[in-house]
Amino acid sequence: MRRLLIFSVATVLMALQPTFRPAMAQDVPATPAPAPAPAAPSGISESVVVTVNDDLVSTYDIVQRMRLLIVTAGLQPNDQNLPDIQREAIRSLVDERLEMQELRAQGKTQKFDLVASDQEVDDEIASIARSNNTSGAQLLAQLAGQGVAPLTFRDQLRAEISWRGWIRGRYGQRLKIGDDQIKAYQKRMEGESGKPQYQIGEVFIDATRAGGMAAAHQGAEQLIGQLQKGAPFPAVARQFSNSPSAANGGDVGWVSTGEMAPEIDRVLADLRPGQLSAPIEVKDGIYIIYLKDRRAGDTSTVVKLKQAAIALPKTATPEDVSAAEAKLILLRPKLQGCDNMEAMAAKFPGVVSGDLGEADTKDLAPAFRAVVDTLQSGQVSGPVRTEAGVHLIAVCDKHKGGANQLTADQIEDRLYGQELAMIAKRQLRDLRNSATIESR
Repeated sequence: MRRLLIFSVATVLMALQPTFRPAMAQDVPATPAPAPAPAAPSGISESVVVTVNDDLVSTYDIVQRMRLLIVTAGLQPNDQNLPDIQREAIRSLVDERLEMQELRAQGKTQKFDLVASDQEVDDEIASIARSNNTSGAQLLAQLAGQGVAPLTFRDQLRAEISWRGWIRGRYGQRLKIGDDQIKAYQKRMEGESGKPQYQIGEVFIDATRAGGMAAAHQGAEQLIGQLQKGAPFPAVARQFSNSPSAANGGDVGWVSTGEMAPEIDRVLADLRPGQLSAPIEVKDGIYIIYLKDRRAGDTSTVVKLKQAAIALPKTATPEDVSAAEAKLILLRPKLQGCDNMEAMAAKFPGVVSGDLGEADTKDLAPAFRAVVDTLQSGQVSGPVRTEAGVHLIAVCDKHKGGANQLTADQIEDRLYGQELAMIAKRQLRDLRNSATIESR
């Protein structure tokens, strides 16, 4: 890609009149007045700035996208951040042109329209509005009041919805997350469950997309400055982050030490909840991390147990205890873990079975815990003597505790989303590499 034209700061400031303020839901009037048709940007004569294959990106397009970035991310434009905002506006417009070109070409080949309909865009606007406690009409009216044409916002959403839908439709059916991947993820999470855990948000600036590591670092510094002045982190992440989490406002959820890059782990250890990191350089870009909360690692183990037992008082003779143990020793080889315990125990007179439910191992009676700690899921203990009798303990399930433990379905969804995000990133990279992109 040839170097793109960057307007002077003074010229852009003129084009961005009126002065912007962050768009907040409570500022939206209950009954919006009809928005006037957007005028061409003042201060810049409308002309073609970039050609993307056969598509054009004009000065009007760029200024409109800059306005959208400023308003939706809650930024305050100044001499320092305007060049970065402009570069991001151009990059996003170029990427969207490439995506829409590919969708139309694929749709023509498949004889199927892959571009999101007006109704789908309306639904997305309504969803965004609900999350801001307003309506779609009020949201569009507020953007128009800040100089952002509704079509600018709709075009951005249309490209996002269409590209996401096509990637999922084309590759989603072929993408399979195997049991081995899920088990490996569970094993890794269990191994890390005792480590500190962090609830984080992220903004990632891809160095390749930004024009080099130095440019990515400069962009991160500018965003941090805006965040420190009050720009909402989710809004900034949605518009400026190149991570898949951008669609969720940069929300990553809970992570343990070892899940993120080592450079990020070192920073997380020193952050306190509510703090922003400085720019964190990794192999392919720069991260900004917002630490929402942290907690100590959880080393608890949760088990689900059943038992087969013979009741004996504490005062039972050694002979009675030996006889009870001998009977349970005969029963034990016939048991298939928890599956047939009740049926088999019923065949031995004097033996009763029962479901002990789920418990943390630290809450078990000392005699039970000493045995259960040595067993895996599906295994049955030898006879265990307690004050109540003699018992066989079967472990039906055993897993690490902790609030961050994910189910197999949740792990599958997470891995599936990560794989799709990587595919989408590769597809867009290939489109850029094969495109003819020129500045004028």
